[in-house]
Amino acid sequence: MPKSEANPKVIAAADLLQKAEADRRQVPPIVGDLGTGNVEAAYQVQAELTRRRLAGGARLVGRKIGLTSAAVQQQLGVNEPDFGALFQEMDIEHGGEVPTGQLIQPRIEAEVAMVLDRDLDRPDTTMAELMRAVAFVAPALEIVDSRIADWKISIVDTIADNGSSARFVLGNTIRKLTDVDLLTCGMMLTRNNNVVSVGSGAACLGHPLKAALWLVRKLAGAGEPLRAGDTVLTGALGPMVGAQKGEDYEARISDIGTVRVRFG
Repeated sequence: MPKSEANPKVIAAADLLQKAEADRRQVPPIVGDLGTGNVEAAYQVQAELTRRRLAGGARLVGRKIGLTSAAVQQQLGVNEPDFGALFQEMDIEHGGEVPTGQLIQPRIEAEVAMVLDRDLDRPDTTMAELMRAVAFVAPALEIVDSRIADWKISIVDTIADNGSSARFVLGNTIRKLTDVDLLTCGMMLTRNNNVVSVGSGAACLGHPLKAALWLVRKLAGAGEPLRAGDTVLTGALGPMVGAQKGEDYEARISDIGTVRVRFG
């Protein structure tokens, strides 16, 4: 992850996003301050915010991958995914409650999570090495949120804003890679028992393992590799949907299991 090197624009953007999250308010897009398409500066902002959280006692427990949909990449004018950080305080128990009052404009999506049992620190990691490193997969929900007003985000805005990630939930069923077909697995997400999103493993960059390998190589090349015990959210299997207080969500992913959460 690039260092900010005290770039005044990077520090100013980090200050703005940090205060917006603390105050639970929306702010205008920051892309105008960092420059259209300036992904490097956006990751510098993310890195600065990550350093601040770690300095404040937060614990990094993994990463999330975003923009794994070809349609969304085309919409934002990019040709690869992005990533954000997962912290321990973002973790919500299966069947637990999302603290809606701590969020601004939350949305939710269903994903496949992978948990590693070995470090992956080589930029040329192979698919076989990645597969050997996956201890298990689990159904997951990612609650995304944006400090940027009305979700009017560019690629720069979402990267700087930690990939728009806010909370995540892992289901309590786990499977070995050899026991599931992540390419064809179907996903159904319901809100209060009504279907609101459907998809499949193929919707995630063609295969969730392809997304995970991209992340492994990206982070290893930046000198911040994934470690044993890390959780990786591999990307949405279907469209994300808006979420509000009082709603119950459940995602079923074939061959893997079910994950539930309530917005309280």
